[in-house]
Amino acid sequence: MARIFQESRVVAWGECDPAGIIFYPTYYHWMDAAAGSLLARCGWPAQRMRDEHLAMPLVDSQCAFVSSPTFGDTCEVRVSVARLGRSSFGLQYEFFLQGQDKLLARGSESRVWCRYQAGPGSPLRSLPMPAELRAALGEAPPA
Repeated sequence: MARIFQESRVVAWGECDPAGIIFYPTYYHWMDAAAGSLLARCGWPAQRMRDEHLAMPLVDSQCAFVSSPTFGDTCEVRVSVARLGRSSFGLQYEFFLQGQDKLLARGSESRVWCRYQAGPGSPLRSLPMPAELRAALGEAPPA
């Protein structure tokens, strides 16, 4: 079973559309933020990523909307590792109304572990994910 990481988000006024329900890009913002939080919990916070010129660019993203939370609702973001390749990895997301089993949305992302060739702003080159990161994500390194 995949290891699940969780965090909570409160739907802010600026994250709602005129109808007072969550504006769909908010889920994409929350997925991106959860990916960063996940890496930080695994030992790769933003400062380390910058210091080591590392990045995890997004190469694919999807989201299916099921139900809409409204302004002030607290939502639970659940993220799990769907796939670990040599340098690419897939994340799966589920969004629930906190304290309920009400599914709000499902999403996914594909990302690539990279290093800037000559510092931030220069071209990226993929590289194998570190064994320590793989272990922190709950998977053994490939044989």
